[in-house]
Amino acid sequence: MPFTRISLIEGKSPEYLKAVSDGLHQAMVEAFNVPADDRFQAIHQHRPNELIFDRNYFGGPRSDDFIVFSITTGKPRDTATKKAFYKRLVALLGKSPGVRPEDIMIIVSTASRDEWSFSNGETRMLESV
Repeated sequence: MPFTRISLIEGKSPEYLKAVSDGLHQAMVEAFNVPADDRFQAIHQHRPNELIFDRNYFGGPRSDDFIVFSITTGKPRDTATKKAFYKRLVALLGKSPGVRPEDIMIIVSTASRDEWSFSNGETRMLESV
């Protein structure tokens, strides 16, 4: 069960945010080995002075449409899987809602399975995390 924090500058429409959320989920299912019913995301919209990023670092120039995807997962993925996921997410978001590849940053972090409590204050050792 990956959990993703999506951070972007405020002001996007509900349709735009849905397209970002749907694109992320589709890429996870298609390229990151996530079950279709495994969807946990939080979208954080920031005032322009609250999301600080270098507009030219590694692949800019970045615009005000910059989005950071911070993904925490319990099941490690190999490099090939992560690269395929990055490419698929960028392609999907390019189609809808039209995010430029330069404006997408993806961070994948792994937490051990005993660091997750899905509910009831209990730890469940699931393979799909």
